[in-house]
Order: sequence, then structure tokens, then C-alpha cells
Amino acid sequence: MVTTLKARSIRLVKPVVRWGLAHAVPRAALRVAARRGDLQARLVDEAEKAPTAALDGLFTEIRDLGPLVRTRFAFVTATHSTVKEVLTSNDFRSGVGPSGDGLLPRLSRWSAPDVLHPVAPPSLLATEPPEHTRYRKLVTRVFTVRAVENLRERTEQIANDLLDTLDPSRPVDLVKTYCSLLPVTVIAEILGVPEEQRQRVLELGGAAAPSLDMGLSWREFRNVEAALAAFDSWLADHLDHLRSHPGDNLMSRIIAAREDGVSLTDAELRATAGLVLAAGFETTVNLLGNGIALLCRNPAQLGALRDDPGLWPNAVEETLRVDPPVLLTGRTCLRDTEIAGVRVPEGAIALTVLAGANRDPALFSDPATFDVTRENAREHVSFSAGRHYCLGASLARMEGEVGLRVLFDRFPDLRLRPGATRRGTRVLRGYEHLPALLR
Repeated sequence: MVTTLKARSIRLVKPVVRWGLAHAVPRAALRVAARRGDLQARLVDEAEKAPTAALDGLFTEIRDLGPLVRTRFAFVTATHSTVKEVLTSNDFRSGVGPSGDGLLPRLSRWSAPDVLHPVAPPSLLATEPPEHTRYRKLVTRVFTVRAVENLRERTEQIANDLLDTLDPSRPVDLVKTYCSLLPVTVIAEILGVPEEQRQRVLELGGAAAPSLDMGLSWREFRNVEAALAAFDSWLADHLDHLRSHPGDNLMSRIIAAREDGVSLTDAELRATAGLVLAAGFETTVNLLGNGIALLCRNPAQLGALRDDPGLWPNAVEETLRVDPPVLLTGRTCLRDTEIAGVRVPEGAIALTVLAGANRDPALFSDPATFDVTRENAREHVSFSAGRHYCLGASLARMEGEVGLRVLFDRFPDLRLRPGATRRGTRVLRGYEHLPALLR
């Protein structure tokens, strides 16, 4: 009886410790530092409330202080060349969690969840060579540009089917009725989800996506953990089904992939599927919503696309540059090193502000202007860089191009209505609601 009560107490305490270490304590510390003027803390604090364009002043402040700026908690950079240097350096590992044998690392390991998480090993976002090299090589053999292009026609069909359900004479929330449904339906097909189970996957995708963010409230954190646990449980049965009944989907091919006779482990397969769901869902929802808002607010750019539809791929790149789905990403220094002439000690955290690098005037002329004809728009770092370059970049680009083009082809007089609201997240950047009249 005592042993049972003790085990139950531990199960209850661990989530509180996880939330405290990953969200509550950092959020509180950053708020205090923000009031004292710390640049990193101000950026994270203001990101919760402000659209990306409103952060331009902070990006400039960071760049004006140097290519790599020391703040209270980390080194921060919004300089394009320095961001790329950090992201491609072998002296840094992905993520910013505690490591070593101190109290915080021990607490982190003790409270680790029993289910897989998109930003914890064995997720591709959190593994490093040599495991990462083997793991990613197997997945990329299946997740190729050609494989994604083969999904283009089906993605167009899904987009048109979704738009067929909308009443052009009545206001709609495009995030709820289109931006969220298109990518998660494509993901369901990639994962080989049967039709009758797709609604459940849609719900889990929406609930699990904030797992990529920071500073979650206790309620948000619990909802995310419940969604990840439910998806993990469903996924175990689903993978067993695909092993015995492989289909014409990318997940079946990933299960069957071999390198020197070795395949992905069950944990790696589940982590890959979870990453596809969480990362592929929220970021593409944000890409579509941000693109719609930018085009509606820049009618001359929409006119340029109507005159030359061949510009649609570049319009997606410019959307990713001007209003990226992810604000920043972090790295931890593995050994004493030097970046952009600045000494960085082992264990230090480096925050690369992707949105700031995308607006660096040293690379992009008139960087705040949305220009679908911009020749170097694709040089943005919205998909990161180096060995952790986004595995789903080709998929996101294709879905963004198809989703935006089909929408504006069908409803060329689409207009936004008052009431658009941004998500209250810090790292993930997009719209919670985007009211519109399709006309």
C-alpha cells in the first residue's frame, strides 16, 4: 500500500517538475529580466503579443550591439551570417535543455516523460551524430523532393474540396476552415491514417503542436502532454497495422527503409511520426495564415502573382522570410569556441533569431518590404540550417504554394475582416483567427 501511494505521488509530481523546468521557471525569470531591459527577455516577452513586423526594432537593437550579443541567459544573434554560422557549427548541439550532473540536469532526467516528445530524443530535432546521421539518412531516402511532388495533385484536390464546403456569401475564419485542415489532412495521408480515424488525428495534431513552444501555462502544458500520450498510444497500434498491411504512403516506406540491413527502431519510427504531426501541422498552418494576411494587405503583390503565376513559389519564400512560422531556435555549446569573433564557453546557450536574420539589411535590401519578386528571398533561414535543416521543408513549400494559389484563384476578391488575432505563443508565429469574406 505504501509503495503504491509513493509511486502514485511520484507520477503526480513529475509533470509539475517538468512544467516548472521547461516553462514556469524560465517564463518567470524572463519576465523579470524583461522589466530590467534584457534584450533576449524583451524579445521573448514581446513576441507573445506583437506581430513579427513590430519586433523589427528589437532585431535592429540586437544587431547594432554586435553579431553575437551576451544577455543574462544566453548569447543572442539576429545577424544572418552569424545565425548560419551557429546553426552549421559542430561546436553546438540542438536544444537548450540542462546537461551534466548538476541538480537541474538530474531533475530533468528524473522527471522525463514516459511518452515521446518532438523536442526530446530520439526525435530528429534532438539527436546528434552519429545517431542523427544514420537516422536522418534513412528518413530522407523516403522523404524526398520527388516524393513530396507526387503529393502535389492530391494536395490541390484536398484544397479544392475544403473550399467547396465554404459559403462565399458568409464570413469565415480561414484558420479554422482552411489553413488548419489542409496540412493536417495531408499529414494524415502521409502517415497512412484510415479515413475513419482522421478526425481524431486532426484533434491530436492541434493539441500537440504547442509542444514546440516555450512558456506554456499549466493548462496548456497538461493538454499538450495528454495529446502526446494519446497520439503515442494510437501510434503504437497504427504502426503495427502498417507493418502487416503496408500501403502507398510515406510512413509505410519509412517502416520498410533499410540501411546496411538496419531499419529504424520502434521508438525512432514513433518519434518521426510525432515530429511530422506536431512540427508539420503548426508550422504550415502558420505559413498559410501569414501568407494570406500578407497578400491581402499588399494587393499590388497579389496583382503581380495574377500577372505572373510562376511567381507563386517565390511568394512562399518571401512569406517565410517576412513572417516566418518560427521566431527563433536554440543551441547549446559543446566546447569552448569562437563565433563571429566572440568567445562562447562550453555549456552556453546561443539563441538564433530566425525572424531577425530574415530581415538583416546586410543581405536583404529594404528588408521590411514584402516583395514577391525579391530575387534572394530563398536565402531566409526559416527552415534552420546545417544538419538540423527542416526535414519537411519541401513539403511545407509545396503545401504553401498550392494552398495559397488555389485559395486566391478560387476567390480573387477575398478580403480580410476585422478581428484577426495572433496566437499567444512565443516561438511559433501565426494567426489564431483570420476572419475573411470570400466574396
